[in-house]
Amino acid sequence: MEKKVKVIMTKADIQNALLKMARQIIAENSPLNNLALIGIRSRGIDLAKRINNYIQNLSQTSLPIGIIDTTLYRDDISSFSYKPVLKKTEINFSVDNKNIVLIDDVLYTGRTIRAALDALTDLGRPKTIKLAVLVDRGNRELPISADYIGLTFNSSQDESVKVTLEEAGDEDKVFILPFPEKTRW
Repeated sequence: MEKKVKVIMTKADIQNALLKMARQIIAENSPLNNLALIGIRSRGIDLAKRINNYIQNLSQTSLPIGIIDTTLYRDDISSFSYKPVLKKTEINFSVDNKNIVLIDDVLYTGRTIRAALDALTDLGRPKTIKLAVLVDRGNRELPISADYIGLTFNSSQDESVKVTLEEAGDEDKVFILPFPEKTRW
């Protein structure tokens, strides 16, 4: 049986969404001198860098960027069908009293964000933490919502959302495909 893949965001859509999010971040966090971006491994990192480039072009301010790995903080790790690989958290600045924008590609159940919040607060006490996601697909299991959203797309639980980015050698696109996802990109 052939899998149906539906593109819901093209390269241009992704660029427009990230630019819109950068403008919102600037508008809600000026002055930017106490703001930092933290990308969640793995696609959140590339999105954080892109948002930072837009912010830099719009405001002539480059923000500190960190990388957070949530593997050890997952409460659903035993349900994974694969063995997760622990990667490094790289935050080369103090998070204490900082305004943080946590960035990820897709917000679904909220479990990744909960894990990222736990990991982040283990590093210090930020002044504020806001969430930016490229796609909010609904169907939350935890009471978590995003502050900056590129696209809201209510998907069913029998669908999977896949984000591919040029930084990983793929084409910039967001797909919806049947779950469980067996297609490798």
